[in-house]
Amino acid sequence: MTSFPWLTTLIIFPILASLVVPILPDKDGRTVRWYALIVGLIDFALMVYTFANNYDIHSDRLQLVESYTWIPQIDLRWSVGVDGLSMPLVILTGFITTLAILAAWPVTFKPKLFYFLILLMYGGQIAVFAVQDMLLFFLVWELELIPVYLFLAIWGGKKRLYASTKFILYTAGGSLFILVAALAMGFYGDTISFDMRTLAAKDYTLNFQLFMYAGLLIAYGVKLPIIPLHTWLPDAHGEATAPVHMLLAGILLKMGGYALIRMNAGMLPDAHATFAPVLIVLGVVNIVYAALTSFAQRNLKRKIAYSSISHMGFVLIGIASFTDLGLSGALLQMVSHGLIGASLFFLVGSTYDRTHTLMLDEMGGVGQKMKKIFAMFVACSMASLALPGMSGFVAELMVFVGFATSDAYNLQFKVIMTLIAAVGVILTPIYLLSMLREIFYGAENKELVEHEELVDAEPREVFIIACLLVPIIGVGFYPKLLTQIYDSTTTSMTAHLRDSVPTIAHKQSNPVAIGKFQQAPKIVKTVNS
Repeated sequence: MTSFPWLTTLIIFPILASLVVPILPDKDGRTVRWYALIVGLIDFALMVYTFANNYDIHSDRLQLVESYTWIPQIDLRWSVGVDGLSMPLVILTGFITTLAILAAWPVTFKPKLFYFLILLMYGGQIAVFAVQDMLLFFLVWELELIPVYLFLAIWGGKKRLYASTKFILYTAGGSLFILVAALAMGFYGDTISFDMRTLAAKDYTLNFQLFMYAGLLIAYGVKLPIIPLHTWLPDAHGEATAPVHMLLAGILLKMGGYALIRMNAGMLPDAHATFAPVLIVLGVVNIVYAALTSFAQRNLKRKIAYSSISHMGFVLIGIASFTDLGLSGALLQMVSHGLIGASLFFLVGSTYDRTHTLMLDEMGGVGQKMKKIFAMFVACSMASLALPGMSGFVAELMVFVGFATSDAYNLQFKVIMTLIAAVGVILTPIYLLSMLREIFYGAENKELVEHEELVDAEPREVFIIACLLVPIIGVGFYPKLLTQIYDSTTTSMTAHLRDSVPTIAHKQSNPVAIGKFQQAPKIVKTVNS
């Protein structure tokens, strides 16, 4: 069965299944939601089976590779494969999307269209992490834009048209840089190819790499998001429904981090050496600025949205650390935040369904009537503020230690950046704990407590949060559950970054960051097949 097209099946199955949704005999949405849930479970189960039986976690090579000719004139192929960078994110996609389908159970407005879009998006998101052709990557990257736009425009809040328009302008505008970079890199040199391994092996000039890196950094910086390209995210989260929140926080933001590692660092290593100090600074700005902004928010959704932006700053620092530990921490942070962000936003949606308000000033005193929701909110907030024993703590610690022990940066730069980033780490528990106090045990809003139907969590909601907390706590106590999947790949990637750029001068002083890179003889790049 090793020759079976596993990855193609995982991608195509939910897309084909979505085409059946419009013809299902269903009036009230009951049939279609069960159908979507079954499709999600089947694809996730098939995903687990595929990787359990056909993926070697000890290999750093691309596995489950499939390649089929599409447009031979320009060597455009349907090419897919996974390694340690992408396999955990494919699993995360299946897990979060299946839970998002269950979270969408109360959807009654245009349910067929909703579940059609969520299944279509399911296949597109898996494809983003699996495709190995850069032009094909651009196409599947674009595939998820329209479902999210429609989710916001049709099922969003009062400002849904503004939020959806802003989302499509930012993300579609950023995607143009991917297309330009794909074409420029594909036609560079004597051969025309969009295969990522072929592109990584081309001998680009440094100036060309810098231009390509800058363009891709903008494209993926929008999705991550990197400040100041972040403003679409709080607006999108402010108007989205709970299942869309889960997809945005759990998967979409990780697409940007993954692409930065796969393309910017993996395919343009010389430019990565030049931009690495910039990534460190941007990561620190993300952590501190977004934490301060979150601290000031009175809207619950926007507060958690800025918290997500803050946590993604650790991904940038890990990518630019030039250490195995830092890069491993960045990957762990992406998976960890995918779980934590999805859980927090789901609870925000559940709370809104009961209180019908998102303003912290209008909440208060609901803890006595919503004890289960309060308990779940506390557990997920503890994970977000990096409580020891939770996955967030391990990820952030690995990034900090990886950066602090990196020999690519001088001591002064590392101390300054670490101290500034620590401010954001200190602010996180302050704004999260104060949020919990205001919602559940703040000054009681008598009108809210007496007139709203503040029922506690139902079994479906408890089940969703339990499913998310199990891996959060499991990875927190035993990180090797996850890190062993990609250790060989991150080790190989770090070695590639350090060996493919001019050697690091340990003893030369440099007023900023990345030591001073001495010019070394050109090294022929090798790419794992």
